[in-house]
Amino acid sequence: MERRQFLVGAAALSLIGTSNVKAFAQTAGALEKTSLTLGVGGKPLLYYLPLTIAERKGFFKEEGLDVTVNDFGGGAKSLQALVGGSVDVVTGAYEHTIRMQAKGQDIRALCELGRFPAIVIAVRKELAEKVKSPADFTGLKIGVTAPGSSTALTAQYAMVKAGLKANAAPLIGIGGGASAVAAIKQGQVDVISHLDPVIAKLESDGDITVIIDTRTEEGTRALFGGSNPAAVLYVKKEFADANPNTSKALVNAFVKSLKWLHSASAEEIADAVPAEYQLGDKPLYLKAIANSLPTYSLNGVLTMEGMQSVLNTLKVLDPEFAKADIDLAATFDDRFIKG
Repeated sequence: MERRQFLVGAAALSLIGTSNVKAFAQTAGALEKTSLTLGVGGKPLLYYLPLTIAERKGFFKEEGLDVTVNDFGGGAKSLQALVGGSVDVVTGAYEHTIRMQAKGQDIRALCELGRFPAIVIAVRKELAEKVKSPADFTGLKIGVTAPGSSTALTAQYAMVKAGLKANAAPLIGIGGGASAVAAIKQGQVDVISHLDPVIAKLESDGDITVIIDTRTEEGTRALFGGSNPAAVLYVKKEFADANPNTSKALVNAFVKSLKWLHSASAEEIADAVPAEYQLGDKPLYLKAIANSLPTYSLNGVLTMEGMQSVLNTLKVLDPEFAKADIDLAATFDDRFIKG
């Protein structure tokens, strides 16, 4: 029922079409800023598919926006770019909004893109007999998109939950695409905490054995004990306050993207992305899409249960969060998704 309601609502939104910007401008004023720079850490990853679709299907342009995407090596780097002022907005992990609040910086999610992390933790096939769970990770090299990213956080949380310290194994940044595949194939890392299509490629080639899989609700709850929102669109609060019409247009574009993803076939989705994202294997990419589709948000709205789950994860990893006074409601600005 939730999915049906979302599709109906999103279909109504799409009927407005390209007149949406004009109608919004008439009722709420023109866009304050039409040219934007957006930061992301690993755009070819299916974790960020809603961004790629918004760009490739022209949803940003329909909303009157000219969006330039800067792709960084990992989510932590795109966050740094936002804080430093070199990008206007970011698509990245929701947990960054909590971390920044604890540091006194007001960064807020405007729209949920992923409702499950979609992160898979796996071990190189030749080590599978000895490495059965995160309890066996001590001293092993763990490949992540970048230290400080959500892939790193998930690996550390899995180790702590298994009784190890968060630093029991070194985290190695291996990027987001072919470099991550090569890191496993060449034995540069022993364990990988990563996303599709990288995971799908390594699985298909028989290079890894999966230990933890948060591409499903069952796998997410098994690791985190509840739902655990993943990628979101986030901004500095001052940006949202100064550019409410622009913020609304951004959210509209991502809602259109989510709606399209939940109505399109895997073939249509694959045809919409750059060919190089498919790692030279379209059938495999189609399988990766099928694995990832359940992870995307149904309506763009973050739930308090999910936000609390992410905070609980951070409390396990970092003692400062056990004492920090975090206002979860202030990490999600719902004016633009609900207004």
